[in-house]
Amino acid sequence: MKDKSDEKPQPKKAVSRRRRLLRILAWSTATLVLVCAGAGGYLFWRLNNNIRTVDISGALGTDRPEESTGAMNILLLGSDSRSGGNGKLAGGATDGTARSDTAMVIHVNQAHDHADIVSIPRDTLVSRPACVSAQGGGTVAASDSAMFNSAYEVGGPACAVKTVELMTGLRMDHYVELDFSGFAKLIDALGGVTVTTTVDINDTDSGLHLKAGTTKLNGTEALAFVRTRHGVGDGSDLGRIGLQQQMMKSILTKIQGMGLLTDPAKMIGIADTATSALTTDSQLGSVTALASLAQSMKKIGADDITAVTMPTVTAPSDPNRLVALDPQANELWVALQVDQPVPSVVLELQQQNPASATPTGTPTATTTSAPGTE
Repeated sequence: MKDKSDEKPQPKKAVSRRRRLLRILAWSTATLVLVCAGAGGYLFWRLNNNIRTVDISGALGTDRPEESTGAMNILLLGSDSRSGGNGKLAGGATDGTARSDTAMVIHVNQAHDHADIVSIPRDTLVSRPACVSAQGGGTVAASDSAMFNSAYEVGGPACAVKTVELMTGLRMDHYVELDFSGFAKLIDALGGVTVTTTVDINDTDSGLHLKAGTTKLNGTEALAFVRTRHGVGDGSDLGRIGLQQQMMKSILTKIQGMGLLTDPAKMIGIADTATSALTTDSQLGSVTALASLAQSMKKIGADDITAVTMPTVTAPSDPNRLVALDPQANELWVALQVDQPVPSVVLELQQQNPASATPTGTPTATTTSAPGTE
């Protein structure tokens, strides 16, 4: 064995260079870790601060339907506000108010492997409860015959949730709102979405001119697609609901096919756009909560969704308004209350998507010629 005394001592310069190199590597590694942590922290802060929130629970208190066990209900509203960048996209005059242009109750079953989407026509006459005024300074009186979309107009998100809970008997666990500009930006962030129609759509009001077939739409075109009504079907809001439900499935299909988990850069870009576009209830108003919600619904694909419209009939008091068709509408809400599938009697009432010559699985519902064409 070689004695240590036989080993030649290393030159001081070589030892000094090695130590200096180790120090440089250590400081470089530490700096890289800090930079990455800082960037991640900034990104987390940015995404969290993108989200606008409203305290629904605080506004409504305890006088609400009971919370469901395992199942989940989400109220999704599309606002027709013309403020900010919405004016150019939406067109038309504005009186400074905003209404719920689109309303969907999303019921996720207890197993979280199926979702029922129920659209509520905005022209439906409903019992609107007393609500705190969205303009401040008092309470808006209850009404036995108010247009559904007026709830958001007079009392904001809390009044919209309160009205939906009164008419459905379902507690809304979460609230999500998207305006025109946010929707268009989200579609562009996804790289566009694909829709298929069997008829041409030409609507000068929405600006949509679409040939029959399969088309990839950008954000502005997708917004026109979900807002169009005069260029397809009977020109009613009921027909438009069919297009909105078709778009929901197209978006879900696109997201599931993007492989976001394997492309962090793309995921971050979409997350930045999505969080900037959303207004949610305060319990959902963080990146962590949104990620948890998405994770809980990962089993649900486009084929695991049943999309219907609340059964309605022309209002006796006004040919341009609707009222709920009972007992079918009530049977629908009762089924969801006990986490059962949409009743067959409701499915049988559904009309096909006006942009398709054959049923698409995302139909609209009514039992009369469609009102709301004014």
